[in-house]
Order: sequence, then structure tokens, then C-alpha cells
Amino acid sequence: MSTQEEQANLGKVLSFLREWDHGDRTVRSRMLNTFLTRNTGKTFYELEMEFAQVASLFLARLTTWMRLTYMFGTFLGLQLKAIGVFLSASSHDQYLMEFTEDRGVLTLLDIVSHSQSKEEDKAEALRLLVTVSDAGRKYKEIICESHGVKVIAEFLATSNTDERQEAASALLEALSHGNPKYQDQIYKSLIGLMTCSSPKAQQLVLHNLRSLQLKLKSAHHSIVEPLLCMLRSLHLEVQNEAIDLILELKCYDVKTMLLTGLVSLLRPIKEEVQQHQITEEMIRVTGSLPLFVQQAAAAKTIRLLAKEDRELSHELLSLGVLQHLLYAMGNREHTDAQIQASLALEHFVHSFPVLEEHVQRVLGSSLFAAFMDKADTLYMNMDVRQAEILLSNQVDVSHVMDDL
Repeated sequence: MSTQEEQANLGKVLSFLREWDHGDRTVRSRMLNTFLTRNTGKTFYELEMEFAQVASLFLARLTTWMRLTYMFGTFLGLQLKAIGVFLSASSHDQYLMEFTEDRGVLTLLDIVSHSQSKEEDKAEALRLLVTVSDAGRKYKEIICESHGVKVIAEFLATSNTDERQEAASALLEALSHGNPKYQDQIYKSLIGLMTCSSPKAQQLVLHNLRSLQLKLKSAHHSIVEPLLCMLRSLHLEVQNEAIDLILELKCYDVKTMLLTGLVSLLRPIKEEVQQHQITEEMIRVTGSLPLFVQQAAAAKTIRLLAKEDRELSHELLSLGVLQHLLYAMGNREHTDAQIQASLALEHFVHSFPVLEEHVQRVLGSSLFAAFMDKADTLYMNMDVRQAEILLSNQVDVSHVMDDL
């Protein structure tokens, strides 16, 4: 481009900026729409060419206008999309540096946390934060220094759409990678989020925790209680994520806490069952008490753990898992608990034949034969008296542990 052409282009850009400075919000919205049509997808160098090497002057105006007006929602969606053109411009991070230095990240986080912001504007702000985070460790730290983890976590817990919760989850995931300074903060925040009420959020949080846990050398003990509570979920996708995370944690220092907790869940305390009684309507809708759902999930998890590792099987047996599985098999109020406990017990009996006589003594010959033939249908052959025997069993295999 010749010097004359450069001067003409600069004059056009300066005229554009004057129009912006003197224009009302209607004029500015028209200018933003034109800007988006002409410049979406352009690289840093293309934007600089378009704006005569002074594109930063327009970005600064955009950022300032957004910071001053976002609480009123004045064309906020347009502002965010226009800023996105700059932040996503490839080949250079000059715009990112200028945006963050102008308190742009703080403004985006304020938009996400502001109760009056439209949900679609919050989602767009999250997408821009992901773009900032993807630019590298320095930018991840800027977001975290601005209390971003707390803001994003709260949005994930309270948002009412899957799409926006997934966007928040993706941002937390991005912040957890290549960000060692704030990794522990993100980890503990995710643990705290497990207690939120949204099943979708719980599923996403558990998935994020699995991904982050693989990068950590140890697990925080505070993860155990809320994780075991997730087995109580009536949503199978949440349960499955919780089970997968427990399977990952078998190699960490919370293993014994988890195994002890799982075994105890097989035998809910009567007082706890009474405390968790729910209305007849809830029972009609869900089909069972959450504690019994948790009992079934615990039995399933125990089976999966035992199948993966013979040493874990030994540890579970030393914790009294045999007696507790037999107890769960006698729970005629929840068929799945009976099925999952039977399948888990089947694994232990097949893996350690010395246990057969102890199980047969409790079940009786005919029921034991049915159990060995098809464990998952045993509950169909069980009468009230046999169930009561299972519920009151006192099987103790500690004296044969050395033979296993």
C-alpha cells in the first residue's frame, strides 16, 4: 500500500472513530453490526490493515463502553461479539494484553455474576473468558487472580440450561490445565460444587474432577464424603461419573476411606433410613429411597473395584464386605440393591472358593444353588424368612483371611 493510500485509509479510520465518539447508542449499534459483518474471523494483521495500524484505539473504546454500560444491558451482546473479533484474532496476543490491562477480564466476570445480565450474554462472556484462558498460563492466572474460579463455579451451580453449564465447565477445565499456581484452588472448588442441587452440574463437576485428579499426586480427604453421596443420585449419568471417579481414586491416599465408606453404605443405619423417609409422592415418582439407591450403587462399585484388583478384594473382605453384601441382598424394598449385591458376592465367591461354605450356611442349600446358577435373579427366589436371615446374618471370615 502506497503512502497516499495509507493516509487515505488512516483518514477513513479516524473519521470512523469520530463518528463513534459522537454517536449515540443507536449509531454505535449500527457501527458494531457493520464491524461484525466485515471483520468476523479476521487475523490480527488483517484487522490492523483494516484499521490503519490503530485497531487498538477501537478495541479500547469498545472495552470502555462495555465496562460503563454492561449493568444496563445496552447492546451488550453486540459489544461482546465485537470484542470477540479482537480476542480471537490469530497470530498475535497484543489485543489480549490490551484487553486485560483495561480490566476487560474483570468486566467479563462481572457480567457472568451480575443477576440482571441476560443468560445469552453470560454465555458469550464465558466464551470470551475461554478464549482468554486458551492464550496461556499468564492469562489463566489473570482470570484466577480476579476471583474467576468462584464466579464461574457459582454460575455452573445455578445456571438453568445444559449449554451454559457446559460452557462454565469447559472454562473450569481450561483453567485447570497448565495453571499450577491455582490448580489446588480449582480442585477444592470442584469438590465443593459436588453438593450443588443441579444433576447436570454434578455430572460436569465429577467429570472435571476426574480429569484434574489424574494430574495430581494426592487426593484431598474432603472429596470422599460428597463423592459417596453422589451415589445417592437418582440420575444414572451422575452415578456413573461418581463410580468412575471412585475407580480412579483407588490408587490415591484416600483409598481406605473410600473402601470403608462403600462397605458401610451397604448397611444403612435404621435411624438414617427413617430420617431420609420421603413423601409418598416422591416414592411413587422415584420408586425408592435415595439411601437404597446409594446402597445398590455402592455394591456395584465394590464389584468393579474387586474385579480390577485382587489386593482390593482382600482389603474389602477384611472390612467385612461379605456380611454387608449378604445384608444388602436381603433388602426386599429395593430390587437393584439385591441384584448388585448378589453380583458382587458372586465375584468374591468365585474368586475365593473358601468363602463358599460361609455363604451357603447363610443362604441355605436351595437358595445357594440358585445363587450359583444365576446370581442376578436370586431375589426372585427369596421369601420373607430368607430375607430376614440375610438381614440378621453375622458372617465373619476374618479367621480364613490367611487362606485367601
